Amino acid sequence: MSVSYGDVAAAHERIRAHAKRTPVLTSATVDALTGSSVFFKCENFQRMGAFKFRGAFNALSRLNSSQRRQGVIAFSSGNHAQAVALAGKLLGIPAVIVMPADAPKVKLEATRGYGAEVVPYQKGESREQVAERLSRERGLTLIPPFDHPDVIAGQGTAAKELIEDVGPLDALLVPCGGGGLISGCAIAARALSPRCRVIGVEPAAGDDATRSFKARTLISVQEPETIADGARTTSLGKLTFPLVLEHVSDMTTVGDDELLRAMFFLWERMKIVVEPTGALAACALLERKLSFPGARVGVILSGGNVDLRWAAARLLP
Repeated sequence: MSVSYGDVAAAHERIRAHAKRTPVLTSATVDALTGSSVFFKCENFQRMGAFKFRGAFNALSRLNSSQRRQGVIAFSSGNHAQAVALAGKLLGIPAVIVMPADAPKVKLEATRGYGAEVVPYQKGESREQVAERLSRERGLTLIPPFDHPDVIAGQGTAAKELIEDVGPLDALLVPCGGGGLISGCAIAARALSPRCRVIGVEPAAGDDATRSFKARTLISVQEPETIADGARTTSLGKLTFPLVLEHVSDMTTVGDDELLRAMFFLWERMKIVVEPTGALAACALLERKLSFPGARVGVILSGGNVDLRWAAARLLP
């Protein structure tokens, strides 16, 4: 059940006709501020607005004909929901998505807009249990948001493209929630740029991955309160945790106030819309939590699905 670079390369061949090869942007201002050459992999420009499309399409495309007819179910705070919904629409596979009742409106509307059935759950309920019950009752194939080998392999294609486009890196900074993106990206980086240090960044209020990485044992944080809604997972997964331990060099955290500043900086100076979770890795660099003088640094901007009214209320004086 582990994942190799061969799986990432195969996933890239599988999705390349459907996923966008997202642009890599640079900023002279960021380079001057950080003393590094920084390359931003802009997954906010991916289909449905986030890297999640890569893993979802890869996983759904590998289902057999019976599974495709029955349909799939997923649980997600938003981006995986939209990814599975869109992948299902493109592949003709019915999709049911279990989402929190208070998920960002933009993500709820987009998920329904792609044709998926949304099943809301309330705070305190287990989304995993709701999804597993519906999977049994309806005969649906469960596509989890991160702890799935095909999902992990698909997410790793983002780092594969980045390194192919800009060359070897000294460091790669990756947002971390459940660990699917960072696991896949770290596998790709080790194969394509062996000297690259891969560092995960997560919200300080949901620092389960950082604590788990440092303790070398799986630690959970229940219902973390953070604006980075895509990183509110309670823990790394059974697949992603050992992959993180094997391939990731370090983990760090950033606070919500820092995250807001970084998000606004990216909007204002680079003219790109990035959601809070998508700005995690950039935040660690911009807020000097990490420093790589003279180095070539890759940064994954993982998504751009932000409620603009919500953001305006917090960013404007």
